[in-house]
Amino acid sequence: MLAVWASVLDVCRAIVAWPSRALRESVVDGRARSVDHRAEKTRRREAAALARRDAAAVLRGTPIPGVDDQGGARRRGRRALPVVVVELGVVTRAAWASQMREALLAALHSLSNNRLRSLLTTVGIVVGVAAVIVLVGLGNGMKSNFNAQFSKLANQITITPAKGAVPDGGVPHNLSDQDVTALQNPQRAPDIAAVSPAMVGTVTVTAGQAKDKASMVGATENYLEMVNRHTVAGGWFAGTQVSGGARVVVLGQSALHLLYGPDADPAQVIGTSIRLSRNNFKILGVLSDDGQDDNVVIVPFGAARTYLVGNSGGAVDQIIVKSTSVDTVEQAAGEAVGILDAQHSIRSATNRDFNVRTFTELLRQSTQFINFLTMFIVAVAAISLLVGGVGVANIMLVSVTERTREIGIRKAVGAPRRAILRQFLSEAVLLTGLGGLIGVILGVGITLTAAALLPKFAPSIPVPILTATPVLIAFAVSLAIGIAAGGYPANRAARLRPIEALRFE
Repeated sequence: MLAVWASVLDVCRAIVAWPSRALRESVVDGRARSVDHRAEKTRRREAAALARRDAAAVLRGTPIPGVDDQGGARRRGRRALPVVVVELGVVTRAAWASQMREALLAALHSLSNNRLRSLLTTVGIVVGVAAVIVLVGLGNGMKSNFNAQFSKLANQITITPAKGAVPDGGVPHNLSDQDVTALQNPQRAPDIAAVSPAMVGTVTVTAGQAKDKASMVGATENYLEMVNRHTVAGGWFAGTQVSGGARVVVLGQSALHLLYGPDADPAQVIGTSIRLSRNNFKILGVLSDDGQDDNVVIVPFGAARTYLVGNSGGAVDQIIVKSTSVDTVEQAAGEAVGILDAQHSIRSATNRDFNVRTFTELLRQSTQFINFLTMFIVAVAAISLLVGGVGVANIMLVSVTERTREIGIRKAVGAPRRAILRQFLSEAVLLTGLGGLIGVILGVGITLTAAALLPKFAPSIPVPILTATPVLIAFAVSLAIGIAAGGYPANRAARLRPIEALRFE
């Protein structure tokens, strides 16, 4: 690792030491153009002045300066060389580039002399930048996976009975078969496309010697379409099975694995019998895995009432409503509320004995939670950046202390304060910049590798999504940390008085 770090420093030194050809050519061309232009103007000015002196001498009747009495040739004095004037912008750019190149070379030389110390100092920056990039990629993957799975349920509306007494002290009514029939009336609810009542509860599931608890759902034939799920083996209930109370069951993936083991083949269990509470049911199918409601057993609506939860006067535990489209969710929810208000004789919204909840609200809340979770994880990862910044500040303070006599010598021979400030600030920025660059390479590599391997080896884990924003922000923060962490030590070094620095032991 130390050898790699030394190689990186050597490459950086070679890059910085190689002057820019374009800048060098621009300086030379600018100087040449300035010399030619000034020389031509000087020659013209001298010729004009000489002509004016000759004309004045002729008018006065005196000898022409530089010509002897015998009409000899003009004796001119030694001609002054033209003054070379270089454009200020070119000189400024060249000087600034030279100073920065010297500062970077000095910083690289200092880091090369303390390779192990500089390497350990950059570890916090490397880990912090890489962690931010990877964790933001995981957060983006979680959000994308969540939206892909649940966006199809955006037009779903869930109606459940209210728990406890209503505010006016009355007895709340249960949802009933009559409510379901009223919601299915297209004249009263034109924006409601489908309605599915359900019975819910918890049952004990037994298969051979295996025994476990599972959620139970008594569903109708359109339930799978309503919740956007499908079977991976076997089939689903027919209309006659729902109304006739057939004792068949469809298992979720978790329920299957709990009863038959993690390596159970769904196709092999179709047709076998299991016990729900005290009644035997035949396995009709196995649901797909959705990562949430997998420890579930689904039975026909009639069978749930007859064998598991009882009829209770036609009560319904839950009603799932689907609007005609995502754009009509609010209208469908309003129609459902109006119908149930009329069914339950509700005159005030505060006295409603039912809850109507749209899935878009659940999606919005879940998205907010995922965003908050991602921000929290990134904040935790950013702590390592802060720790890395403290390490850089500490090392720079140590460097200033170690090189106090060097600073005194430089200031004694005329180095200005800004040169000392530039030297130590460039060291801190270069240290964090190299750490940030390595962290970016590491974070991007891990993210891309995970995106390529996770779908093959761990398909249940969301695939991270790499974006440019966290990469740029993480690298910019690493540079900002270098400026902040190196600012105080650099300023402290620049304020040292030469005599005090030279006395330092």
